Amino acid sequence: MTTTNATEKTKKHLANLFRARFPYLYIQTWEEDRVLSLIRDVAQDAELIKTTREVILWRVTTGLIDGKGQSMGDTKLPLKALEYIEKYDKPSIFVLQDFHVFFGSEWRVPDYQVIRKLRDMLTSIKQSEHPINVIFTSPFLILPDDLQKDVTIVDFELPSFEEIKNLLEEMIQVNEQSSRIQINLDNEGKERLAKAALGLTLSEAENAFARAMVEDGRLDIHDVEVVLQEKEQIIKKTEILEFVRSDLKMADVGGLENLKRWLSKRNKSWLDSARKYGLPAPKGVLITGVPGCGKSLISKSISSMWQLPLLRLDMGKIFRGIVGSSEENMRKAIRTAEAISPSILWIDEIEKGFSGYSGGSDSGTSARVFGQFLTWMQEKTSPVFVIATANNISALPGELMRKGRFDEIFFVDLPTLRERKEIMRVHISKRLTDPEVSGEFELTDESLDLLSSKCEGFVGAEIEQMVIDALFEAYAENSAVRLDHFERAIVNTVPLSVTLAEQIRGIRDWANIRAVTATPREDRKEYTDEGLAVPPGAILSNMGEYDDVRLKRGGRTVDF
Repeated sequence: MTTTNATEKTKKHLANLFRARFPYLYIQTWEEDRVLSLIRDVAQDAELIKTTREVILWRVTTGLIDGKGQSMGDTKLPLKALEYIEKYDKPSIFVLQDFHVFFGSEWRVPDYQVIRKLRDMLTSIKQSEHPINVIFTSPFLILPDDLQKDVTIVDFELPSFEEIKNLLEEMIQVNEQSSRIQINLDNEGKERLAKAALGLTLSEAENAFARAMVEDGRLDIHDVEVVLQEKEQIIKKTEILEFVRSDLKMADVGGLENLKRWLSKRNKSWLDSARKYGLPAPKGVLITGVPGCGKSLISKSISSMWQLPLLRLDMGKIFRGIVGSSEENMRKAIRTAEAISPSILWIDEIEKGFSGYSGGSDSGTSARVFGQFLTWMQEKTSPVFVIATANNISALPGELMRKGRFDEIFFVDLPTLRERKEIMRVHISKRLTDPEVSGEFELTDESLDLLSSKCEGFVGAEIEQMVIDALFEAYAENSAVRLDHFERAIVNTVPLSVTLAEQIRGIRDWANIRAVTATPREDRKEYTDEGLAVPPGAILSNMGEYDDVRLKRGGRTVDF
């Protein structure tokens, strides 16, 4: 497998640390074989390291093992192993695996003799005639305060895109020799499959590709789903992020065509083909507006459009736990999202999570977490697309909406006539599938026009509930569905646009200069025309002040 730029950079960094005779290095990784292979490559590269060195491995189950696999005496006990290292007189690199168990943790008392011995050895290792380096490798970063000034932490990234793609190519080549699995992947398909596996170790990626091959005897672009299932295991273990699996498609979202077009144009923008245009991966979008108008619905549907994993960040879980853990929880969530990128990070009702960001009520914890999130949003380079939704705009900090954090801010208003018609079509079609129940009722443009005009002022969630209520009416009568069932359900519903009329006016005033409308220009014009002639019997006849809310829609008109 060819090395990548990232791998070469890590090799050079390690080589410089070895040559500078840094005594103790710490590498946090699950990939023992991969990091050992890299260390051995560096240790034998005379151009990089000048003085080549033997790599000696220690495990609590085997003790010290030399480069030929031979035991180096009774060295299973950590103190025995350290004494052996202290006296060793050849150029060498000692790799101590899982040595963190002696450093203590929240559940384990540290072994102070081992820690003291490591500090005692510092001078002899530095002054040794032959260069010696000690590397601790572990899946966890646990370092006692006593050693923090003496141990250098080395970042060891998960496999890069090039490494995973090389692995995929090798597996395809091996399969082509046996011709047991049908391969149906072009270059773009290979790229998408490899990028879907980012965030997995090489072993996990190999398992995912192998599973994809054997499940149906072929490997094609549809096997991205198999890779995402492997990633789901990673997310479940964080307990902060939730892997959201949704069958929702963009076609299931009625209206919001302006927002849909904006999202559609950014599909595949994390692929290499976008680099030809000098395009960066999109950072994210903030969707705000009237409650119940489809903000969460469209957030879930982006995942299926882009074929990327959707992760929901629960801000409540960020702030739970002991003092000082909130910042670490946010770092952990960010690291996980970046590890499995390209991905989509969804923060629902973000204003609730950062409502105390000023720091007055929690000793500044919210402010620190909020600052941490803002800094990451501004500086992130990994293709993690952030979707944030908000209902209460006044609770949003101004810093969050500054350019550079989100690519765009969209405002979702009350649905127009055309949007209500589409929303109603989606919900009725989804539920009214039995011919006996549908009876003589036909889902025609005329019936949809009539019902949509009568439910002016309804949000999408209210239209869905109205359809359900109408079907309950028919079910209670044990009859086929009729048009009057829907009309009755409409009359019995008091929409949010009536109870929250003043709040909606305030939201729209805010959105007029700060956000782009999710509704396209042609639908907004139709809505204005619609407002000039309300059909007889429409529920708006008793709305009073709502007329002002209905005619003055919010959000800047920018078409995508």
